[in-house]
Amino acid sequence: MPISAKKAGNLFVFGALGLTLAALAYPAMVGVQNTTSSPNRIVANTRYGPLTEADRDFIVKVRAAGLWEYPLGEMAMQRGTSPEMREAGKHLIVGHAGLDEMCRKVAPELGVTLPNQASPQQQQFVATADAATGKQFDSTAVTIMRVTHGQIFPTIAKIRATTENVMVRALADLANDTVLDHMTVLENTGLVNISQVNFQQSTPPKLPKDDTTPPPPLQGAPIVALTPRPDLNINTAAPAPTGLSAPSPSAG
Repeated sequence: MPISAKKAGNLFVFGALGLTLAALAYPAMVGVQNTTSSPNRIVANTRYGPLTEADRDFIVKVRAAGLWEYPLGEMAMQRGTSPEMREAGKHLIVGHAGLDEMCRKVAPELGVTLPNQASPQQQQFVATADAATGKQFDSTAVTIMRVTHGQIFPTIAKIRATTENVMVRALADLANDTVLDHMTVLENTGLVNISQVNFQQSTPPKLPKDDTTPPPPLQGAPIVALTPRPDLNINTAAPAPTGLSAPSPSAG
């Protein structure tokens, strides 16, 4: 669903040098712990364990993240100007297809309604990257993706550590591996300024809830499924540490 030019102006700030990084700070999955009035309130008792508001919100936000990060991954794979950028695009596609598949399995079991569209702000993330070309596209897309992944990473850990629902726990496990992998491949592009990213992650702009909430699906509409891409042959499990040498055997 397109957003108005006025709303777009509220979401992003453009200066003489292009996109202002401060406008990109809001997370891909909007602060789960802050989006409900009582995140620990149990909304359903299921055979997989109690489902809290935070659990339910987490499922919805993981789903919404894929609805904008998957197409941005396709752009990166097709338009990236470096092998590392195109590789990052492949990881985004494969990782979010896997998360989407799990969301579509978990949601009906737990009685959670999934969106078919990303939030207006997330749609604007895609439009902003799409409007850039060449190396500016690379830089813009990487900045958006690395900030949003870094913002949600601790939220995934919190859900994983606190949920009593085994299906939500399994989704958090997969999300943890996927997001860590995505952060790593984005950093491998050489376009991530960690100091700037840390600042953006810690100072998200305050936006109206309508801008940061994915719209509910139309009644009776079939659920949109992200297409699996086994042909890309990408592994999005948590990457092994880099830059560490094995200890030398002790003499003796």
